[in-house]
Amino acid sequence: MNVIVVGGGAAGLMAARSADTVTLIEKNDELGRKLRITGKGRCNITNACEIEDMIGMYPKNGKFLYSALYTFTNDDITALLERLGVKTKTERGQRVFPVSDDARDVVNAMRKYALAENVRLIKGEVTSLITEDGAIRGVMTKNGRIDGDRVILCTGGASYPRTGSDGSGYRLARDVGHDITPIKPSLVPLVAREKWCGELMGLSLKNVGVTAYRSGKKVYSGFGEMMFTHFGISGPLILSMSAHIKDRPQVTVKIDLKPALPSEKLDARILRDFGERKNKHIINALDALLPRALIPIVVGLAGIEPHKSVSEISREERQRLAATVKGLELNIMGTRPIDEAVITSGGVDTREINPSTMESKIIKGLYFAGEIIDVDGYTGGYNLQAAWSTGYVAAAAASKE
Repeated sequence: MNVIVVGGGAAGLMAARSADTVTLIEKNDELGRKLRITGKGRCNITNACEIEDMIGMYPKNGKFLYSALYTFTNDDITALLERLGVKTKTERGQRVFPVSDDARDVVNAMRKYALAENVRLIKGEVTSLITEDGAIRGVMTKNGRIDGDRVILCTGGASYPRTGSDGSGYRLARDVGHDITPIKPSLVPLVAREKWCGELMGLSLKNVGVTAYRSGKKVYSGFGEMMFTHFGISGPLILSMSAHIKDRPQVTVKIDLKPALPSEKLDARILRDFGERKNKHIINALDALLPRALIPIVVGLAGIEPHKSVSEISREERQRLAATVKGLELNIMGTRPIDEAVITSGGVDTREINPSTMESKIIKGLYFAGEIIDVDGYTGGYNLQAAWSTGYVAAAAASKE
């Protein structure tokens, strides 16, 4: 049996270990190009949470992954990498990384794993799938036809196109009858109306709370780390929020800069700080409470004259200051382009894929793995785990008669 794997990313490298003869087709000069830049070059391999909890981390079609995640678990991928010489560690949020903090170690290990003696690696681009009587017969590349009994599409989504994840797999699937759900950016930075975000560009905030509202109704709430950019906001917390609001990203966001302090305790904290800085202007009296770059923004939004003496601040002004600290407001206008998104939302309709085997319900012998499937998770290693698990399941099913 000859299995053709299209795409040499995370899912493709996992899927290459399948049958007697495997042809792995990759259009880039190197395998795992997108894998090399995940986790800011550190590679967030997976998440160490329980599988039941992990399923809830995919806001769309998480239940589709139930069988795959239990068949090849987060423990399985870390054990495989350990056998390949890559030691792992677990950090905040149960994110799993290589001890070396170098994604190249993961890529090199998975490349070694994938390129067994029975695997032939071809540099090329697949232009179409060859089918006959509702079954796969091979692929057509720019350099000619390659016959195969099974084809596993691991071509990725449409984000980071320079890595080869350019959406071409959607066309291949659509041409043989599959429905492709709308393609949108997910885990993507958000664009704000407020120009003062640019003044804070590069400022990172840890342990803050963020809540998104649409027409006054809460649609998302989270806690973690975020960052201001020249266009708006980004960072892990914001990327996760984007996955939740991607269909209608126009929301009002309130940032709680001190979520550990209830309003009364925050007021007491401000009073204490003022007491220690009686002779200072308010613009110079909040350095123990807020990052310096953020102080003039918060003071201005609270409607307080920045060079007003602390001793002259009224109770009402102090309350406005506390309210701003607990609810720094931004108006989100949309997302950054899909080529800046970490992953793609949308893809091959999960209703047309067997969740136990990843085989197409339309074309016999055609399988899907990774981001090409209409499943996307939050940031934290969940999307890579989906790629490992679906790649493994597709490989196992494709290797059976």
